[in-house]
Amino acid sequence: MGKVTGFIDFGRTPPERRPPAQRVGDYDEYYRRWSNAQAIEQGGRCMDCAVPFCHMGCPLGNVIPEFNHQVYLGNWERALEVLHSTNNFPEFTGRICPAPCEASCVLSINADPVTIEYIEKEISDRGFEEGWIKPAPPANRTGKTVAVVGSGPSGLAAAQQLNRAGHQVTVLERADYIGGLLMLGIPNFKLGKDVVQRRVDLMAAEGIQFRTGVNVGVNYPAPQLLDEFDAVCLTGGSTQARDLNVPGRELNGVHLAMEYLPQQNRKLAGEDVKNQISAEGKRVVILGGGDTGADCLGTAHRQGAEIVRQFELLPEPPPERSGDNPWPQWPMILRTSGAHEEGGIRDYNILTKSFSGDSEQVKRLHAVRVDWTRGEDGRFQMSEIPGSEFTVEADLVLLAMGFLHPEHDGMLEQLGVALDGRGNVQVDANKMTSVPGIFAGGDMVRGQSLVVWAIAEGRDAAQGIDQYLSGASLLPRSSASR
Repeated sequence: MGKVTGFIDFGRTPPERRPPAQRVGDYDEYYRRWSNAQAIEQGGRCMDCAVPFCHMGCPLGNVIPEFNHQVYLGNWERALEVLHSTNNFPEFTGRICPAPCEASCVLSINADPVTIEYIEKEISDRGFEEGWIKPAPPANRTGKTVAVVGSGPSGLAAAQQLNRAGHQVTVLERADYIGGLLMLGIPNFKLGKDVVQRRVDLMAAEGIQFRTGVNVGVNYPAPQLLDEFDAVCLTGGSTQARDLNVPGRELNGVHLAMEYLPQQNRKLAGEDVKNQISAEGKRVVILGGGDTGADCLGTAHRQGAEIVRQFELLPEPPPERSGDNPWPQWPMILRTSGAHEEGGIRDYNILTKSFSGDSEQVKRLHAVRVDWTRGEDGRFQMSEIPGSEFTVEADLVLLAMGFLHPEHDGMLEQLGVALDGRGNVQVDANKMTSVPGIFAGGDMVRGQSLVVWAIAEGRDAAQGIDQYLSGASLLPRSSASR
């Protein structure tokens, strides 16, 4: 690799985050840019490890050592070619992926891993700035048409791959923005919407057609898909949120996270959002300790919340790997996001029992602390701790407890596709559903997952569709499906 002793000579230095006191006053992205020298130095930390476990950690099978090497040499355009060979949207994964590749980096056995995620971001941002990323429409068209239902990262990846194969692709999106959760779910401070729109505009220039406001199964009959198109790819995501069925759930001020977050994104896009859910001046409680909860936390800070608490049902993770969580497994450790740096109170082992309020408005959350013990079957079991009941004042409660499966009413019901035991769309090895000609990918198949998995699933679905339409396919499959 570029600098043989780079991993010894240089420490891990991620891009600097803007100071919390500064960034809570706006919705701009957290990170500043590396200097050229800093980026080259970080690329030089990639070691000649012989067996690059980072490939295993990345569902896309990104050729990580090679693009790190090219960055170290200063060959940025070549690094971009290597990165784009497996990853359609490194500008997304470089910002919002939790980087399972870094958890599998050989350096992380006993040191800090290579800054793979941020190197991806730097490569892609330079690619756009230098004009290396530009429309590349296919030289020939097959005459086949494909509908992609859903425009999140999985749908966009499937659309781009199918378009490259020469098929005419139309993306149908029920919202009025293309990008799915990239546009409406993820806050701007993590992913600027100009970054998403830039890629959508490029794909449109490549010949992909986008239709917004098309809610298949509602204002567009689902059976019409196969009348209008030769194949269909369902990438609508896992959008059925996990709710909390406790007394007081019906009170005003108790909302699902995906009722709350999209409103702020719409406001920043210039919309007039009627009756916006706002944390301004309120005592906020967020239920759920994952990424969506952190997104709510950062948004509440920027809206001017009086105080924000984030409660998690599970125990607090350890600061370092435990003995039963060895490398190269995903490390189950305590993580501090940019939103947590900005403030708020995190607490664990808390079970919400009910809400109460005045005049139909939530004012209090009632909870109990719990203990987790391993049962005889090896599984952890929860029990309430006697006498640990407590109450906190709350004017706004945000439920960020994850998602169960795709919505079954409407499109899926009308199409009659089979579901698996978890309520997700069931597919075969080529991503085809139980209905010939209809394929599916992303969270709609996997359940709630990561953006990198969504892209990998979209690429795999595209390969299956191309093979179905053409009899063979030259499109690659992701490493996770090989």
